[in-house]
Amino acid sequence: MALDWKVVIDCADPHALTAFWAQALGYEVEDNSALIDQLAAQGAIGPDVYLETGGRKAFRDLVAVRHPDDPVQPVTGVGLGRRLLFQRVPEPKHGKNRLHLDLHAGPERRDGEVRRLEGLGASILREVQEPGTHHVVMADPEGNEFCVQ
Repeated sequence: MALDWKVVIDCADPHALTAFWAQALGYEVEDNSALIDQLAAQGAIGPDVYLETGGRKAFRDLVAVRHPDDPVQPVTGVGLGRRLLFQRVPEPKHGKNRLHLDLHAGPERRDGEVRRLEGLGASILREVQEPGTHHVVMADPEGNEFCVQ
């Protein structure tokens, strides 16, 4: 039996990183207002756990982006498909990622995507041209590496 999954990324500022990745991927920021309202009504969370941003409630320390075509749990607003969840952690990033995302733009769009991502706050770490691959290694605004192919 196959399992559902999401990629969780530790970070210092989940809302800023979510804004970057939503634009980078063309994803939507998840609306957790209904879930927050449910948990608050049950007394499971207090107002210190969430904030208001963009006219809706959001968890202070974690927020997700999801593919706009994927299903959503109607009661909670949580995505059921391709998702990246960003969670605040106290320690800074150290060293190279052990897991990273590859963005597949294709050779004809790669350079334009790299420029667009730089405009969103990413930086180029290096360009790789080896037999069988030509890609650009980049870092998001918090230094998490990803590749554009």
